[in-house]
Amino acid sequence: MTLFDREFMVERHLRTRGVREERVIAAFRRVPRHLFVPPEEVSRAYADHPLPIGHGQTISQPYMAAWMTQELGIAGGEKVLEVGTGSGYQTAILAEMGARVFSIERIPELSERAWGVLQAQGYGEVRRRVGDGTLGWPEEAPFDRIVVTAGSPSVPESLKAQLVDGGILAIPVGGEGWQDLLVITRRGGRFDTRSSGACVFVKLKGREGWPET
Repeated sequence: MTLFDREFMVERHLRTRGVREERVIAAFRRVPRHLFVPPEEVSRAYADHPLPIGHGQTISQPYMAAWMTQELGIAGGEKVLEVGTGSGYQTAILAEMGARVFSIERIPELSERAWGVLQAQGYGEVRRRVGDGTLGWPEEAPFDRIVVTAGSPSVPESLKAQLVDGGILAIPVGGEGWQDLLVITRRGGRFDTRSSGACVFVKLKGREGWPET
């Protein structure tokens, strides 16, 4: 994998589809996606589609990860809760943009693998835990931003409650095979919600998501 592969991904799959925020573009240029995928998937690391990472989970397609990141409006310094560490790629993007990242993963093996890559790439200040991400991280709340990298049947109330006033939550909500990416902004006791478009994610499992099976 070369810098050319990363540049091609940015120009072909991100810019041409509407990702224009330069801080997002810069982060995707710098973070080596091929290090966050299993060895057998390295040759496809910069293609614009999700890839399996084991345990029935995937690393999101580059465009989807960039789109969600752009919706968060990260300027640097925000306290961000990531629900679903997965491969650690989105975690690295957020950290690269200067966010203080708190990441939750329900599958211990994925959390450990992601943590190893994140440390090796210099993102050791990320905070992590294994647990039910639908309940958020109450001990560290509130958060300026919350991003959920799995699809939920509804918006977990625990996550809404852990947003600061003016904070933003990005979460895919819908059925098993499709979701709408909802962008929710807290305004005091009100939550303004808009749909940012259709998407497909693996299930968000937990007490306030899909049931564990």
